[in-house]
Amino acid sequence: MSEATEQSKGSTTTPLEDVEEALKDVIDPELGVNIVDLGLLYGLKYAEDGALVLDLTLTTAACPLTDIIEEQVASALESVVDDHRLNWVWMPPWGPERITDDGRDQMRALGFNI
Repeated sequence: MSEATEQSKGSTTTPLEDVEEALKDVIDPELGVNIVDLGLLYGLKYAEDGALVLDLTLTTAACPLTDIIEEQVASALESVVDDHRLNWVWMPPWGPERITDDGRDQMRALGFNI
């Protein structure tokens, strides 16, 4: 996810590594782990108009908490980027193999057997 980016319109963009770090403040309401370490973030890139585009998924397409995650993302990115768009992605489907080692540690700390 650490692609080099080019900015249109001459303004500066926040490095994707910094965006990803800010997104670690977005906690999945059901599992209590951030969306980055949970593996819900499928991609980050800047669009031609300068907006950050986030490819996100959920642990299940039927998740009723999409609005909460969208609000948390907006809040986490408020001081990081000028504009962003969420692109909900369902393929490939999320699976527990996407959880990072840090995410697994966080889940164990919460009592999950993973």
